Amino acid sequence: MTNNRTMIKLNVHEAKTHLSRLLARVESGEEIIIARAGKPIARLVEIKETPARRTPGMDKGKVVIHPDFDDPIPEWDPDHMHPDDPMRDFLK
Repeated sequence: MTNNRTMIKLNVHEAKTHLSRLLARVESGEEIIIARAGKPIARLVEIKETPARRTPGMDKGKVVIHPDFDDPIPEWDPDHMHPDDPMRDFLK
């Protein structure tokens, strides 16, 4: 184990029954392992940082969509396909 944390392991039923208490322990630095049938399935740990809020329009001017981005792709144009291509008839 890393970061000198106290770690406890409990089953799902105990975790559901004592969730509020477990959250308080997590806030004080403990790490909780939740197990099902003795097999660890989840780790309850404190979130140390809050992700930055997203600002609408923050990438304005960074993305370029070319005017022809949705033009037909020549290889999917039935007139440019091999005569035996089964998709040729499908696309007409």
